[in-house]
Amino acid sequence: MWWILLIIIVAIIIAIIAIYNSLVTLRQRVKNAWSQIDVQLQRRFDLIPNLVETVKGYMEHESDVLTKVTELRSSWANAKTVDEKAKLDNQLSESLKTIMAVAEGYPDLKANQNFSELQTELTNTENKISYSRQFYNDTVTRYNTKLELFPSNIIASIFNFKVEDLFEVDNQDARKNVKVDFSK
Repeated sequence: MWWILLIIIVAIIIAIIAIYNSLVTLRQRVKNAWSQIDVQLQRRFDLIPNLVETVKGYMEHESDVLTKVTELRSSWANAKTVDEKAKLDNQLSESLKTIMAVAEGYPDLKANQNFSELQTELTNTENKISYSRQFYNDTVTRYNTKLELFPSNIIASIFNFKVEDLFEVDNQDARKNVKVDFSK
């Protein structure tokens, strides 16, 4: 009888250790996924001063856009949470779109080789950021799901594992359907 009880206790301990280790593994994957976003955002931030310097001479009238981009880049260092960084990232993306749209009105700027190369680099970086966000959200979803499933939810609450935030779009206009009108 004692052997059966001992086997049951050992099995429970092994199960608890396995669940705990899987939670730790998933939490580390979430941190890694966030760091991948961080790396790509840093790459974009490293490109921004070059972009600003390249367009500065052409876009004297749009200096407020360039100032906003520079301020957002500086604010990034002070952001602590995923939510704060996501909001800054969304604002910066909108500002960069504005610069690219305004650049259309400056044929000399569009023809500038430095601007063209920076635009290509930013486009590639934006694609990498988009992929990294998707990977992060997938990883967070797996982790958060594990936190809610039985019996891992018991182990998670005992060891104080916390739900992670998803990287979400803050811009409500981005969620609306695009209206396409070819009649004009």
